[in-house]
Amino acid sequence: MTGVSSPKHERTGPDGVGAVPYLPLSSDDDVVASEQSLGKLVGDATQHVSTLIRAEVELAKSEVVAEAKKGVKGAIYFLIALVIGLYSSFFFFFFLGELLSEFLQRWAAFLIVFGLMLATTAVAGFLGYRKMKKIKAPERTINSFKDTAAAFKPHRDDSPADHS
Repeated sequence: MTGVSSPKHERTGPDGVGAVPYLPLSSDDDVVASEQSLGKLVGDATQHVSTLIRAEVELAKSEVVAEAKKGVKGAIYFLIALVIGLYSSFFFFFFLGELLSEFLQRWAAFLIVFGLMLATTAVAGFLGYRKMKKIKAPERTINSFKDTAAAFKPHRDDSPADHS
C-alpha cells in the first residue's frame, strides 16, 4: 500500500509527507472472483474498507495540516499588526493629552486621558467577562460520547438466571 491512485493524490508539497494509500482497481492476481471462497471475498472486502477509511483519514489529515500552516502564517501577520497598532496607540493618547493641555492645565489633560483609558479598559473587561460567563459545555457532544461508550459496553442481564 505504498502506491498512489493518481498524481493528484500524491503529497509532494512543502510538507514532504508520503503518499496516501489507495485501493487497486484491478488485481495483480489472475484469480477469478468466482473461484475465490466466500471467506476470502469477505476478508478482501474488510481489508479494502479498512484501507479506504485509513486513506480518507490520511487525506483529511494532510489537508488540515496544510491549511493549518497557512492559518498560522496569517495569524502571525495579524499578531504583528496588532502589536504595532497597540504600541502606536500610545502616541495617539499622548497627542490627545497634549491637545487637551491647550485648554486645561497639562496635569489635568493627562489625567482625563488616563481616566478615559481606564474607563475603556473597565468596559471592555466587563463585556469580556459577560461573554465568558455565557460559554457552556458542549452537552450534545458529551451525550454523544456517553451514548457511544454505552453502546460498546457489553450488556449484562442483572436478573437471576434459572440454572435448574
